[in-house]
Amino acid sequence: MSTIEIRGENATASISSRPLLPLSSSLDAKDSRSLQEAWLQAIHAQLPECTAEDCKALLSDARALFLPNDDEAALWRALAQVAAERTSVDQPQWTFWAARLFLEALFCEAAPLRGGRRGYGDFLTHVQAWTAAGCYHPVILQTYSPEELIALGQAMVPERDRLFTYAGLHTLADRYLIHDPAGKAWELPQEAWMGVAAYLALHEQDRVLWAKRFYDVMSTLCLLPATPTLANARRPRAQLASCFIDAVEDDLASIYRSNAAFAQVSKNGGGMGIYLGSVRGRGAAIRGQQGVAAGVVPWVRCFDETTIAVDQLGMRKGAVTVTLDIWHPDIEAFLELKTNNGDPRLKAHDVFTSVAIPDLFMRTVAERGDWYLFDPDEVRRRFGWSLEMFFGEAFEAHYRRCIAAPNLPRRVLPAIDLMKALLKSAYETGTPFLFFRDTVQRDNPNKHAGQIYASNLCTEIAQNTSPTREIGTQASVEGTITTRLASGDFVVCNLASINLGKITDPQALSHVVKVAVRMLDNVIDLNAYPLPQAKLTAQRYRAVGLGVMGYHQYLAQRGIPWESEAHLQEAERLFAQLAFEAIDASCDLAKARGSYPLFGGSEWQSGAYFERHGYVDARWQSLRAHVRQFGLRNGYLLAVAPTSSISVIAGTTASVDPIFARFYLEEKKGEVLPQVAPGLSPENFWLYKPAHQIDQRWSIRAAAVRQRHLDQSQSINLYVTPQISAQTLLELYQLAWQEGLKTVYYLRSQSLTVDDSCESCAG
Repeated sequence: MSTIEIRGENATASISSRPLLPLSSSLDAKDSRSLQEAWLQAIHAQLPECTAEDCKALLSDARALFLPNDDEAALWRALAQVAAERTSVDQPQWTFWAARLFLEALFCEAAPLRGGRRGYGDFLTHVQAWTAAGCYHPVILQTYSPEELIALGQAMVPERDRLFTYAGLHTLADRYLIHDPAGKAWELPQEAWMGVAAYLALHEQDRVLWAKRFYDVMSTLCLLPATPTLANARRPRAQLASCFIDAVEDDLASIYRSNAAFAQVSKNGGGMGIYLGSVRGRGAAIRGQQGVAAGVVPWVRCFDETTIAVDQLGMRKGAVTVTLDIWHPDIEAFLELKTNNGDPRLKAHDVFTSVAIPDLFMRTVAERGDWYLFDPDEVRRRFGWSLEMFFGEAFEAHYRRCIAAPNLPRRVLPAIDLMKALLKSAYETGTPFLFFRDTVQRDNPNKHAGQIYASNLCTEIAQNTSPTREIGTQASVEGTITTRLASGDFVVCNLASINLGKITDPQALSHVVKVAVRMLDNVIDLNAYPLPQAKLTAQRYRAVGLGVMGYHQYLAQRGIPWESEAHLQEAERLFAQLAFEAIDASCDLAKARGSYPLFGGSEWQSGAYFERHGYVDARWQSLRAHVRQFGLRNGYLLAVAPTSSISVIAGTTASVDPIFARFYLEEKKGEVLPQVAPGLSPENFWLYKPAHQIDQRWSIRAAAVRQRHLDQSQSINLYVTPQISAQTLLELYQLAWQEGLKTVYYLRSQSLTVDDSCESCAG
């Protein structure tokens, strides 16, 4: 019979000389009875809480799920699946019990690489084997000594495997662990955590110390990096960033250059945001020929085709968000891109749309005034500047100059009609996302170095963006053609999320934040960038995006209802501390490693950022003085991503969203994964109010409180029912703008299935 032996902190596993076999492999009834008894003992060893009757029922149900030629691992997987299906509101513990059974399947699959041993063995030997097989980056063996890798192996804590829910372990195994060509798991969970940690600590002076610290926060599920980092750190092609953002000029070469950049990003597993507001509209002039420009829709369709032609590492189609300004002449056609009615030649169903909205438009909607659409090329040729160059009062002044300019082509329509078209698209398709450009740019701590034109695929990133420009091409007599480019700000999103469900006190948060900021700063230097302009931008700003998950769990654990003033007060306290700790950690890094190159002239240096956010007490003023003296390592720090995948691994609620349901079944690749509210009990049952039952005004108000402490943005979804009126929906978007949200992500209606196509950004 198979047994697991735990010895102290560094647990190892041993296997008997003869592994268990599926019952169907035995032809002798007596042997079959003996084998069944052995299986029952093995199940009970993993689930001592279960009765003998439960174990028998599990084995009986599991036998129906495997074929005669399946191996022992297949039966453990079947046992895990039937155990998981017993998870319910009344019996949430089954999700953890199912994870233990699933872990046995992973032990079986990994055993051949370990000389038949089941469980964790010599980490050094495994790293050597995975490197020889081309699965691990050779730099790990080249950098760490054998003694150091042995020490890292000894620091692993296999008991932490029991922290997983079934869905969490299944997701980790399916998408993140290293597999053999046949799909069998080679790597085990604690080895994956340590492999990622070892890679992210490569450049540390005391790399063993920091690898252990990175491992501890990940293996205890207190902090998880986003999907690309978790999946690729330690692998030969370590592309670690989640998303990228580019801006396009009104130029054929610029558009195709951006499309080629998107192809490279998608090929390497990233999502992308693209700003198209500078491109001239349909019917504009080209080289003096009036009425010949095709507008932005054909170019959006080009990006749409690229999402299908170049997928994300063969796992799923590419993912891109395209942003257009609300004053662009093609905005109405843009809002129809994803709807199901109309000319199919004017549709782009595989892109995600986003609209950049200034304060003036929202005020004009409220006043029921007229709105003017201007072609960006006509404005540039008339005035020598572009509307998108300005924000706030400066934008309004230049916009009114356009209105007053005689003979400047424009279209006029009621602002409320345009807003209705936006709301209609949002209700039918979940998009467009909203980007409140004035709010974003006012709070930009690096406005001295540029402007933020658009966000990324999941709307949480707000960083300076500008196009990469061609500055010359030379051809040599040998036949070599050299094109020189001036790099723009090609935004790189390096993300990680703190699991608030694991945070017990302010000291715990402080520790995790400091480790997280250091880890993310290391990602910048270790990333294998898909494009040189991405690397240059990352080095200029050293931007990171530290966010959170488990927010609803955090509130429920403290007895705080979502729809309450207590929620707003706790959000204020929590996110003020998060901001303080992140800035403090980045300042500490700057002391040791130096500031980001564009720190000089920033609002971090001048202190304007601290003043605008009301950070005036003695503690904050002391931090402000330290930042001014020592600098800041990272030009952007806080951004809350969706975390749809890593929150499942962590067994917590996604991002800052309310829970979708207390219990539901999610089907992935033909298998049912039960999702149950973390720590669900009679005491907190009513605190886990489902998202679609919550008054969304409370969600917006809470998001506004959090936003005041985030230098970037947050992925905020609005959850509505099919019965919502257009007036109520309008009021929600107006409230989001009035309360100071920077972006709004999906509108999630109960009648609408939304495709989260970028797992990279979604965590």
